[in-house]
Amino acid sequence: MTTHKIPVIPGDGIGAEIIEEGRKVIDAVSEVDGFEVEWIEYPHGADHYLKTGELIGEDTLKELKKYKAIYLGALGDDRVEPGILELGILLRLRFYMDQYVNLRPVKLYEGVETPLKNKTSKDINFTVVRENTEDFYVGLGAKVDKGKSHTKLDLIRETYNVKFGIDVETDADEVAFQLGVLTRRGIKRIVKYAFDYAVDHNRTKVTSVDKANVITHMYGMWRKIFSEVAQEYTRIDTDFTFVDATNMWFVKNPEWYQVAVTPNLFGDVISDLGAMIQGGLGFAAGGNINPEGTSMFEPIHGSAPKYKGMNRANPIATILSGGLLLEDIGLRNSADKLEQAVIEVLKEGKVKTYDIGGKAGTSDMGDAIATKVKGL
Repeated sequence: MTTHKIPVIPGDGIGAEIIEEGRKVIDAVSEVDGFEVEWIEYPHGADHYLKTGELIGEDTLKELKKYKAIYLGALGDDRVEPGILELGILLRLRFYMDQYVNLRPVKLYEGVETPLKNKTSKDINFTVVRENTEDFYVGLGAKVDKGKSHTKLDLIRETYNVKFGIDVETDADEVAFQLGVLTRRGIKRIVKYAFDYAVDHNRTKVTSVDKANVITHMYGMWRKIFSEVAQEYTRIDTDFTFVDATNMWFVKNPEWYQVAVTPNLFGDVISDLGAMIQGGLGFAAGGNINPEGTSMFEPIHGSAPKYKGMNRANPIATILSGGLLLEDIGLRNSADKLEQAVIEVLKEGKVKTYDIGGKAGTSDMGDAIATKVKGL
């Protein structure tokens, strides 16, 4: 029997509760499909940080890099200044592991309500492929005061380095600036991933989402490289949409989309809109993927500290993220089985958490899906 070793970081707030249900369902799938999962738990999060002062160290990162996939609950705690845990743990993991793909399936399941009038599960079923390591999220910027100043900014990656020296002369009281960075390699690999994903999942169209009419240098290069890659996939239809128009069409005609590939910042924005039209954050699964290295899977919602220990959170986003994890480690049939169990529980409507109008607890939903897996 094959054993898969999976590091798990429950994190903060509701993280431990939702991860417990995700593990429960994956364990049920493993029992049915004849493989084993060895969970290796890591303590990193608010409690660990407040106790030790450590976010996540180099030795831990090196250790985690030995594995194919990481399962993450949620990060964020009111006792810690906003951004410290997210930047010091979550983004550091993404950048260290070069998880250049952020994968966000947007799928409305039968039995779940969408705020979009007259739209059903037949209309909302697409995937956002977000570039995850470049663009305006590289953290390069500064705030300078009136007068003259010189700022040095370095972007250090395993595969490339970029250094900026910026002279500013201003009579304004304060000036703040932020740099976005895209590279040919970074664009090409995420666009190629989107096309390969479309082929592998029987999709027939890939849409590029950008703002090339205003941010001309970065996103003009994005469009150029997208067009070059598209020539290798003659059976896949393509189109371009600006991010503001995409937000409009997600609401009006979500059925137009199959795979949308986008730079980091815009992917962050449209993914959250996607979560709402699929019924809410409780259904929004996510993957931070390095196809050749270590990937990490998590729900896209936050840690919701005020609900910690109340057994109220919807664990389905975390469970579906576990399905993405199974697919990533080569167990697509098991991933499909997990999703089918979710589909059937939601369709039956007997077990509903508070966010979808029911009274079932976090563990009730996990139990129902795990039981359904065993009955498939």
